[in-house]
Amino acid sequence: MNVLVYSGPGTTTESVKHCLESLRLHLSKYYAVLPVSDTVLLTEPWMRKTSMLVIPGGADLPYCQLLNGEGNRRIKKYVKDGGKFMGFCAGGYYSAERCEFDVGGPLEVSGSRELAFYPGTCRGCAFKGFKYESHLGARASKLSVNTHWLTRAPEQVYTYYNGGGIFLDSSKFKDVEVLARYDEKTDIDDQDQAAIIYRKIGKGGVILTGPHPEFSPRLFKDVEKEFEHVVDQLKSHDKDRRAFMRELLRKLDLRVSEDIEDTTPKVTPMYIASPFSGKVHNLLTTLHESLEVENGVFKDDNDSFIFQDESHPQNHDSEPQEEDDPTKGIKHINFITSGNIPTGKMTPYFNLQKYFDSLRKLSKDTVTEFGSVLGYCEVITSTNTILEKNPHWLQYLPNGFTLTASTQISGRGRGGNVWINPRGVLATSILFKIPKSESASSSVVTLQYLCGLALIEAILGYGSTVSGEGVGYEDMPVRLKWPNDIFTLKPEYFDDLKQKEDTTTVDGNDEKYVKISGALINSQFIDGQFNLVWGGGVNVSNDAPTTSLNLVLQKLNDLRRSEGQPALRPYEPEILLAKLVFTIDQFYSVFKKSGLRPFLPLYYKRWFHSDQRVVVSGDHGKSRTCTIKGITPEYGLLIAEDENNHEILHLQPDGNSFDIFKGLVYKKST
Repeated sequence: MNVLVYSGPGTTTESVKHCLESLRLHLSKYYAVLPVSDTVLLTEPWMRKTSMLVIPGGADLPYCQLLNGEGNRRIKKYVKDGGKFMGFCAGGYYSAERCEFDVGGPLEVSGSRELAFYPGTCRGCAFKGFKYESHLGARASKLSVNTHWLTRAPEQVYTYYNGGGIFLDSSKFKDVEVLARYDEKTDIDDQDQAAIIYRKIGKGGVILTGPHPEFSPRLFKDVEKEFEHVVDQLKSHDKDRRAFMRELLRKLDLRVSEDIEDTTPKVTPMYIASPFSGKVHNLLTTLHESLEVENGVFKDDNDSFIFQDESHPQNHDSEPQEEDDPTKGIKHINFITSGNIPTGKMTPYFNLQKYFDSLRKLSKDTVTEFGSVLGYCEVITSTNTILEKNPHWLQYLPNGFTLTASTQISGRGRGGNVWINPRGVLATSILFKIPKSESASSSVVTLQYLCGLALIEAILGYGSTVSGEGVGYEDMPVRLKWPNDIFTLKPEYFDDLKQKEDTTTVDGNDEKYVKISGALINSQFIDGQFNLVWGGGVNVSNDAPTTSLNLVLQKLNDLRRSEGQPALRPYEPEILLAKLVFTIDQFYSVFKKSGLRPFLPLYYKRWFHSDQRVVVSGDHGKSRTCTIKGITPEYGLLIAEDENNHEILHLQPDGNSFDIFKGLVYKKST
């Protein structure tokens, strides 16, 4: 599920940044926290997949200009139907029945507001001195917390304040809970001094604030000298602020991390290893001979690297880190040129020896093109970013080079989505090099389908060394969603082995399936060949934000035991990755010669969509009911036949989204 932060006109860059960082600190284990534009809020069906919508600070008049009417109608319906909503500062003004800002002053903004989540007036500034795009009127505002409503929160908290309002006469409204009050004399005459309020709206809930409990003092850089004492005061009380913010989110029934330490995991060194003679040594030699290294550091387009072999010390904890952005530091890459494999002490969360043993067992000791050279990082920015955003070192990496990590702190998805993935997710990127003379444009486009199919075959064929022969994992209820996402039946709906054949996605209003794997592919043309980086993640053993293979496997084992069959061993990332790269190696040799066409029968066997009835939304709100007939082998376009006039539609994956729960194909907004 998503937590969406509005980032369109009216918001400030600073407010959006603090909002995203704070929410990711508390929620990223369970939710994808994403920025969203006004176009998405107005045109896309975001509501069903969203646990909370957030309107951050800025100026509320642009919010009104863009969202009044259809946008606010959607937001109100979303909340009434059970959605959660937070409005910080300008978002609080915007969400009250009436906004009164700087009344009688040069910045005055007054008027009624459509959302009216607070049934009265939000008036400000609570403290005079506000100036747009400045901290000059800002302060560390002391709040008195109502621990009757927030039982685990500190009694007092200091938060950043800059222009926010007071929710007037809050005690007059029986359905309004005041969560915190200003604990200092304000410039607004009001008995209640409500700074932060909660109100239940239909089945949903709303929290509106005047101050900024989401602002982290750690993110303030190069501030005005007059503002430094405010930052210092906020820093000295920041642990209480984080605890308070966590309780606000818990008040909205969101799942929160108990860890409130405001830190991002530090990027760790990468190991590149292979048991196959000379591969790593030759790669390191090529890099040193081909790239310009200054003072031991090579600067690529996105990252800087230190390339070294195992003779150098492996501990880099003492080296300086970028406090504000740990993704900016130098990346250390240790090439294990001896052919030895790093020990478990060096890589405690991924056993490289187990991976290579599994790959050799599958390949019967032959050298595969894919996965024979493996890069592993315990904590990485993003496996895809390290490869495709750094084209100079990318061009010298071998075809089939595989990079995997236990934790990504800037994981990337379609549409630019960014998140921190927890341990238990197998995050992997694989490099494909296709010479121009060998490649049709269709190969570049349809490779993502091949990789998605290979991943689901690795899941279903796990534990088997014979192609097409299962050992029990083939009963896992997993399906492909066009083009290459993988969904699984939720454990609570998996009551019979026959249900793995059921492609219905809903039970009444409940969604039966949940996403456990997503992927993206990026292409660059360098020195006469295409360099394609496929990046995929699959939930192997993590229980959030959705479910994982091993949680579903527990239910499968219950069913097996009831039929007198032995339990299957849990999925292990090392063995699953070996199965994946081996399957890709087998598939790709056919794909290079014949394209996607030979794989279509298997693809259709694994997907949801054969003869599925869907509604295809078109321009100007027009829609048509269609039947899915397949995909085009050349470009992977979804083939849909209009049931009314039998017109055949070809739908592109990059221009359309497929909502499998509503049977809806709709255009993406940009």
